[in-house]
Amino acid sequence: MSSNHQIPSYLTPHATGPWNVYLEQIDRVTPYLGSLSRWVETLKRPKRILIVDVPIERDDGTIAHFEGYRVQHNTSRGPGKGGVRFHQDVTLSEVMALSAWMTIKNSAVNVPYGGAKGGIRVDPKTLSRGELMRMTRRYTSEIGIIIGPDKDIPAPDVNTNEQTMAWMMDTYSMNEGRTATGVVTGKPISLGGSLGRREATGRGVFVVGCEAAAKKGVTIAGAKIAVQGFGNVGGIAARLFAEAGSKIVAVQDHGGTIFHSNGFDVPKLLDHVAAHGSVAGFDGIEAVLPNNEFWSVNCDIMIPAALEQQITEANANEIKAKIILEGANGPTTPEADDILRDRGVLVVPDVIANAGGVTVSYFEWVQDFSSYFWTEDEINNRLTRIMKEAFSSVWQVTEDKKVSLRTAAFIIGCTRVLQAREVRGLYP
Repeated sequence: MSSNHQIPSYLTPHATGPWNVYLEQIDRVTPYLGSLSRWVETLKRPKRILIVDVPIERDDGTIAHFEGYRVQHNTSRGPGKGGVRFHQDVTLSEVMALSAWMTIKNSAVNVPYGGAKGGIRVDPKTLSRGELMRMTRRYTSEIGIIIGPDKDIPAPDVNTNEQTMAWMMDTYSMNEGRTATGVVTGKPISLGGSLGRREATGRGVFVVGCEAAAKKGVTIAGAKIAVQGFGNVGGIAARLFAEAGSKIVAVQDHGGTIFHSNGFDVPKLLDHVAAHGSVAGFDGIEAVLPNNEFWSVNCDIMIPAALEQQITEANANEIKAKIILEGANGPTTPEADDILRDRGVLVVPDVIANAGGVTVSYFEWVQDFSSYFWTEDEINNRLTRIMKEAFSSVWQVTEDKKVSLRTAAFIIGCTRVLQAREVRGLYP
């Protein structure tokens, strides 16, 4: 995808990938920023980019090198915050875009963080547990110069989990000579993790989804839902919707696409995925569909909860859902956004829909600093309140300015970031 923006030398001008999607989104919001638009170029340039070599000794004695990144997009409102993903297709453009979306997300839900993101170009399935640990520890040591409890706080993302965060926390702590629980979130409970953190992103998708359904006149009980990605986000959201009476009629992951018109037994499907790593082979199905047919499944709500750029102008016209809840970051391209809006499909953008994870990460960080921990009910109640308030604010801007939910969320997020930038001024 080409871009009219000034492209940094470290990106290929005609293949800017997800970063260009983000830049287009900023262009769409700029006319609504008023006098703050003089600062808008701040949002189009990451504050800091670190590219690191991650060498490890493999189990067979050979040496392998992996490419790692940590991008801090903006820290005007607080320390950087964002996940670390291990995936063979990770690129600098992707990590830049993800860090920028974290800036907007944190601002839109009004938690005092900036945006950051990290990643390693690796297929973790090709590594043993020991190799994965050594890679994680070396990566943490390499980026250790820019992360910290008051600098930049990583968290789990694609193909990373509580164990990854435990290794990162321990490595950082050993290098610092002190136990620093607040350097990462999404940790095991035994290391200062928060109750409710594992389910937080999926729970946030559910809470916002219920709010959006009420606005759209969709009854949750009996609603048909299609979910792409059945991991920590899609799987949890599916479980909560099913508990509320919805029917999960289609699920797609890397193993394929399965369908059941009366809805799956979600707990059994979750157990199957936990045991086998994919929905493939699940016996409670009505049909196995070609992957491209997932987008045309008859449903009320669709939850893309996998990777970015899944809904494009090539498939947006096929979607039958009334509501799309973006569980993943950047799953819808700007071109698809336009098509869906013209067709009356309500797209609840990632920067609101999946902000439950970073919200409870914020709770975890606060608890680590105070060494005082809350109950799971307290955490879920606070999460629900923040998500509902954030959605209500975005909806109000949508109504007032007659813009999409995404543009409204960006208006709120960008305004808060640029207000902070303006009042802080430039140093020196």
